[in-house]
Amino acid sequence: MNEQVRLATPQPVRKAAGEPHMGWVRRLAPADAIASTGGRSALSPNARQPGARVATGLTARTGTFAVTDLLLVLAVAVMWGSSFLFIRISAAAFQPPVVAFLRIGFGAAVLGLFPAARRRVPRADWPAIALLGLVWMALPFVLFAAAERQINSSLAGMINAAAPLFTALVAAVAARHPPGGRQTAGLLLGFAGVVILSWPALGHAHATALAVGLVLAATALYGVAFNLAPPLERRNGALAVVWWAQLAALAVIAPFGLASAGASSFTWASLLAAAALGIIGTALAFVAFTTLVGRVGSTRGSVTTYLLPLVAIGLGATIRGETITALPATGTIVVLAGAYLTATGHRRARRMSAR
Repeated sequence: MNEQVRLATPQPVRKAAGEPHMGWVRRLAPADAIASTGGRSALSPNARQPGARVATGLTARTGTFAVTDLLLVLAVAVMWGSSFLFIRISAAAFQPPVVAFLRIGFGAAVLGLFPAARRRVPRADWPAIALLGLVWMALPFVLFAAAERQINSSLAGMINAAAPLFTALVAAVAARHPPGGRQTAGLLLGFAGVVILSWPALGHAHATALAVGLVLAATALYGVAFNLAPPLERRNGALAVVWWAQLAALAVIAPFGLASAGASSFTWASLLAAAALGIIGTALAFVAFTTLVGRVGSTRGSVTTYLLPLVAIGLGATIRGETITALPATGTIVVLAGAYLTATGHRRARRMSAR
């Protein structure tokens, strides 16, 4: 959520003549974000400049996917899609702040092993990166862990598919520019899908309805984060922004994690799930995704967005025996269709304005 990345090498971002100042949110690319649960990255399909190289040092190719590209797509989808299962297992024993603390801690420790992640960032970007760590990692990770104590991991993964919709909505509000007709239709369709897939849970106990609300809140925070991240990643590189944001999130969540440790129980399964959640979903998935985007470009790399709910559903059903009824499955399809319509509407609008 979790977890798309602006991957161009650091470049200065100049304010165009007549362009209104928008603080940290500038030239937003709505609905171009990949959602992940817990640590996905913001991505604009138009991030790459001619001749620009990504953090991996590879130049994106066009044409058909090579075998390596397909394997990377599947790997990223599995790594981020499995986050919902690992959250569910971790939260069975650990309090939500402990799950978030362990997840970020393991993720930052592993991601910091990559030199591209340890690149220094200018002091002027520290406040924005700290805010990014709060809305992208610290708060959503706690909310997901709290929610999955009441609802299945597959349902959390299905609701999280709405992240691109929230991204587009936040971008439109921040830019004070209403979305076009195609994007509006996509937003309406997508949010209708959210209602459809959430409806069975909303009809049950209050705690279950509250858990759905927590997932929606976390997904909305991803929408904010996916708009804050691109300018930072253009200037500093994707992995560096992710790693420093993780460190900021770790500093925020550490007191709460330590304070709630006493109320947690301990099982090896939960600890191993938290370690996998951090190492795989909050570190290695980012590295794999930057490699993928470096090879095929961010537009085609974003195909992973549409695979995450399928992975979450499959793992929840096969490993935990979670049952998916027709209504949530239909709602997920509607959400993904809305996200696709919103994203393609944005790209079409950009092409029309460029003519």
